[in-house]
Amino acid sequence: MPPHILILGGTTEARELAAELAVRRPEARVTTSLAGRVARPGALTGDVRIGGFGGAAGLAAWLRERRVDAIVDATHPFAESITANAARAATDTGLPLVVLRRPGWRPVPGDRWHPVAALPEAADALPALGRRVLLTTGRLGLAAFAHLHELHFVVRSVEPPEPPIPPDTELLLARGPFTLADEAALLREHRIDVLVTKDSGGAATAAKLTAAREAGIPVVVVRRPRLPEGVRAVPDVGGAVEWLGSGAGA
Repeated sequence: MPPHILILGGTTEARELAAELAVRRPEARVTTSLAGRVARPGALTGDVRIGGFGGAAGLAAWLRERRVDAIVDATHPFAESITANAARAATDTGLPLVVLRRPGWRPVPGDRWHPVAALPEAADALPALGRRVLLTTGRLGLAAFAHLHELHFVVRSVEPPEPPIPPDTELLLARGPFTLADEAALLREHRIDVLVTKDSGGAATAAKLTAAREAGIPVVVVRRPRLPEGVRAVPDVGGAVEWLGSGAGA
């Protein structure tokens, strides 16, 4: 049987890894799993499944049934529950697991960052920092800001969010990457005086941080959740390919 590699996807890195494995490991069967939260995901190389597994137990059962040999968790850095389920399923099945996570952002001189642990803490910080908020935390979790009636929110999201959302909300549907010129213009046109973002890392949406720094705008940065204890991580597609080639996906 050819080796079967499961990629838990939904990121650019997951897409790039599937394409790279088609070239570097043509003998392997590669399945990318998507949660199904995006209505029109981009094209993927190899097999694709869409939908949840039913928690760690359901994932473990699927891994056994499909005879998976290795797991690469290339989900979003804030997909905490999926990563936790993958770690438990890997332990239950004895399968090797690696987490592919792009490096997080780091502040540079001139940044006015306010790191917080979670979205509710970000909401608590906002009234003291500004009145016109650019919210780029995605369409999930907006309920944390729904009680802030005195603030104006510009919410940027790939797809429309579900309620509850802040009452004074202007919605911008857009998908990165975004240029520095675009981000600077957005801040000016909407008179933004505070930015809220998750530390997703990567270059595709990093220009907003530079634009905020150049405009002197404070940025509330939600820190990433910790990885489960004992789980190995690699920072890029090359690291994941190397890990698989070391025997994990043999």
